[in-house]
Amino acid sequence: MFQLPAPATFGRRPAALALLGLAALGLSACAGKEKPKADLAASQVTTIGVNSYLWRASLDALSFMPLLQADSSGGVIITDWYANPSNPGERMKVTVSILDRDLRADALRVAASRQVSQGGAWVDAPVQAATVQKLEEIILTRARDLRRSAIEG
Repeated sequence: MFQLPAPATFGRRPAALALLGLAALGLSACAGKEKPKADLAASQVTTIGVNSYLWRASLDALSFMPLLQADSSGGVIITDWYANPSNPGERMKVTVSILDRDLRADALRVAASRQVSQGGAWVDAPVQAATVQKLEEIILTRARDLRRSAIEG
């Protein structure tokens, strides 16, 4: 089974830092005497075309993989092939699609491709459903944590 490495720290992706800076700037504008109240609008952050919590969480979760495409307007992230150094005979490629502006589980779709090395050539192999489900779970948990900290902070 393909093993996902631990997510990297925040300092690894300039685009992610820029997004975090925009979020911090937006929150500083709210600095007044009253703490903002949580409402449904907080789940619909629309400055980039899709839910920014899902977008940021997806970039964080995939930060160990090289990116081929990251389209924040369309909500699509496509990685290049990644081989875990502890298992170089296997590699994965992931596509994340964010389908909605709301922070909901059905607003996220993850697809993965897997190949194994056989006789010096890469051959397609099945991806275990648990791998895709685990990645979706990681992204959704991180997105909820980002939202919670934005509301509480």
